[in-house]
Amino acid sequence: MTTAPAPARPATALTWALRIAGAVLLAAMAWLHLDLWSDGYRTIDVIGPAFLLNAVAGFALAVLLLAVPRRLLARAAVLGALVAAGTLAALVVSTTVGLFGFVESTAAPLWWETFWVETAALVVLLALTVVARRRPA
Repeated sequence: MTTAPAPARPATALTWALRIAGAVLLAAMAWLHLDLWSDGYRTIDVIGPAFLLNAVAGFALAVLLLAVPRRLLARAAVLGALVAAGTLAALVVSTTVGLFGFVESTAAPLWWETFWVETAALVVLLALTVVARRRPA
């Protein structure tokens, strides 16, 4: 007689849902920056290389969130949240007072999409950090 495997605990399901959502949002953030970089931002001093670095970091962090063992998940989530927060802060600063001599506008291509993706990534990754820090029952 065989027994059916136990269903996933709600905490495990929530953790994986947040992992996947965080990875998707980080990858979306990376794609947005890579797209903007290829559309001309690459020619802007400091900003161009920063966009390319953001794209590489976003894709790498997305993979890390899905691959890291459970014991290191909170650290990976914090790292992703810090990147999302820094990117969001740079977007806001570049739009309000300028950053490295570059002033952005909310009318720029993908500005609002970037704002909402980065905000959502920050919220999801902070939630994942809290969930991942809880001890399993």
